[in-house]
Amino acid sequence: MKKIISLFERNWETDNKIRNEVTKGAEWVVAGEGIATRKYDGTACLIKDGKLFKRYDVKKGRKQPDGFIPAQDPDPTTGHWPGWVPCDRNNPSDKYHWEAFDSLFTQITSEKTDGTYELLGPKVQGNPEHFPYAHVLLKHNKIPAIEPDPPRDFDGLKEYFKGKDIEGIVWHHPDGRMVKIKKRDFGMNRID
Repeated sequence: MKKIISLFERNWETDNKIRNEVTKGAEWVVAGEGIATRKYDGTACLIKDGKLFKRYDVKKGRKQPDGFIPAQDPDPTTGHWPGWVPCDRNNPSDKYHWEAFDSLFTQITSEKTDGTYELLGPKVQGNPEHFPYAHVLLKHNKIPAIEPDPPRDFDGLKEYFKGKDIEGIVWHHPDGRMVKIKKRDFGMNRID
């Protein structure tokens, strides 16, 4: 899964907030194309050929670890190289990845469907999604559409996020492209 572009350009030189200028390649969202889904605040995972991987970013000047699968080419500006590394059953930091993986595929189905997932649960990112009991893998392309369709303009989205306890929105184009926007991009906290 490549890094998803933001709907609006960011003020990198000043406050890092977004400005009312659509990012090149995201114009289709403003034109009304694609389906809006909720962006969940967890950690990305990959299941490939029945094996579990976690998101990993190779920093500029660093060597990729064993088993690294690139998600895209390194960023030409920052040098960051997003990809995936295998989860290790003996690594304590992978404990909750395996809990979700084992639960999902032993209790619900024996099929380990390839694709990207969001790991969510009580011990992931401080649990902003309020999963009280278990760690789960939520398949990215199975997240239902937001109804009714949220606004797609700067001011409309800023107003839409007020009072909503969500991380953001991801739009999915039928051809596979994706665009995101986060509530915090507008300078708002999740609970604002």
